[in-house]
Amino acid sequence: MRIQHLPANEYQRDRWRNGRGWTREILRHPEGAAEWQWRVSIAEIDQDAPFSAFPGCDRELVLLSGEGMHLKFEDGEQVTLLPPHDRIRFAGERALSAELIQGPTHDFNLMWRRDAVEATLLHRPLVGAMVFFAEPGVTWLVHLMQGQAHIKDLARPLHLAQGDSVLLVHDPDGPSRRILDGGGELLLVKIAPRG
Repeated sequence: MRIQHLPANEYQRDRWRNGRGWTREILRHPEGAAEWQWRVSIAEIDQDAPFSAFPGCDRELVLLSGEGMHLKFEDGEQVTLLPPHDRIRFAGERALSAELIQGPTHDFNLMWRRDAVEATLLHRPLVGAMVFFAEPGVTWLVHLMQGQAHIKDLARPLHLAQGDSVLLVHDPDGPSRRILDGGGELLLVKIAPRG
């Protein structure tokens, strides 16, 4: 598996598509492409605002910090995300707006094109070692929500601080597994080809 370290201080901060908020992009694939297959970012919501539309995409949102928000969909559904880490999965075409409960929130935002890839988002504790095994076509993105961690079995250990991420990509010429060790909380994104 090939490793790419994504330090929090290097996430690119950009305006939302609709100009009503900010996002810090962790990674998009392909990197730098306007037409990405999947994208991971941290949305910064500091005011009540409508979400941008992303036709053809599915989304999953996880509350990282803040007192939460009410999500109001145009079709009448209402969902409240509360601390510590409530989440919601929804279609990118669905029109919705966010109403903050008390002050800004930061939210982990996973988006993927449903005709291209399948995405799974897991929230897990990190207590000691966690092993990732290489699978053809499968990519893992690990986001360290809290705590500290490091990738073992490297010539120079790779340390992750809170807020950092790491990409683990299948490489037929590389090791068949990677070991993440430490303590804290993780978000694990698994991306696999559709079908």
